[in-house]
Amino acid sequence: MAGVVVPYRGQRGKSRLSFPDAQRAELALAMLEDVLAAASDLGRVVVVTADPHAAAVVPEVVADPGGGQGAAVEAALALLPPDTLTLVVNADLPCATLEDLHALAVATPRDGLALVRARDGTTNALGLSSPTLFEPLYGPASARRFRRHAAQLGLPCSDACLPNLVDDVDTPEDLELVEARVGRQTRTALEALRVAAP
Repeated sequence: MAGVVVPYRGQRGKSRLSFPDAQRAELALAMLEDVLAAASDLGRVVVVTADPHAAAVVPEVVADPGGGQGAAVEAALALLPPDTLTLVVNADLPCATLEDLHALAVATPRDGLALVRARDGTTNALGLSSPTLFEPLYGPASARRFRRHAAQLGLPCSDACLPNLVDDVDTPEDLELVEARVGRQTRTALEALRVAAP
């Protein structure tokens, strides 16, 4: 069984979506729920967040210590045994399925890393043969930095090209791109947004 870590910022991380705060929060939570539904059969799922609303839908919560996404992921990884195959999956991937996450796990080398590069060069998901391999390298061009990190350790790093994990949601244009493929909770939230629209 794998471990799955999901860092979740809530509506704070979705400021470029042009919705009122309450609706943006509902959409962010719905996307998280779809990621959790995809991960639920893989093993232990840990969400690291400072958002109090997440507790109602999350199986296991770790308090976000602050300091950015890298520090958040480190706080959750500290709970996992060092021999645990671990996936780190962003919360804004509403098209993610169990099959996608299983494919990421399969793509992870026995002693190495796998990554899903977002279109902008950041990193949407990681596969780690051990949580001890993680380094907090998020930010612009992080996919390149994670590959360099693996090379410095002398470990293999595979690129997992999984469209449902490549397509994250930060802008209204991103939503248009993925709308036909989103999971049940995100679809319900989007329908509610349309009903509420003037």
